Amino acid sequence: MPEARPVIAFAWIASHPWLYPLLESLHVIGIAMLFGGLVVFELRVWGLGAAIAPQALARLALPVSLAGFGVAAATGLTMFISQPAELLANRMFVIKMALLMLAGLNAASFHARGGVTALDGFARAQTLVSLGLWVAVIICGRWIAYY
Repeated sequence: MPEARPVIAFAWIASHPWLYPLLESLHVIGIAMLFGGLVVFELRVWGLGAAIAPQALARLALPVSLAGFGVAAATGLTMFISQPAELLANRMFVIKMALLMLAGLNAASFHARGGVTALDGFARAQTLVSLGLWVAVIICGRWIAYY
């Protein structure tokens, strides 16, 4: 009797000649939207563009960041299901996921304490943490392919 081998239903995604590169490209676009929106808003928290009301800027920048996160999450999940075992065994992927969780907790904390209206020293510290976490997420994401 032949040995049963597990069938990975979505493995074809990783070897498709144009689908996986398209997913990667959309993932990068999502990251750019997410990070770009955050940087613009967080610069305002630090006092740049003081003529722009933080609430008005948040109404513009934060939906772009959330849409970017949605694109990055959807494409990332699709890429993940094509090779879950390999990614879960990759230390950079695991670190990236932990950093994503921390970035999400930091953002939730920022907004829970009224971050858009409470632009104090703690809010500025949270924006530094946010930028650091997102830069680390991006770096870990790039290192996944080489680790």
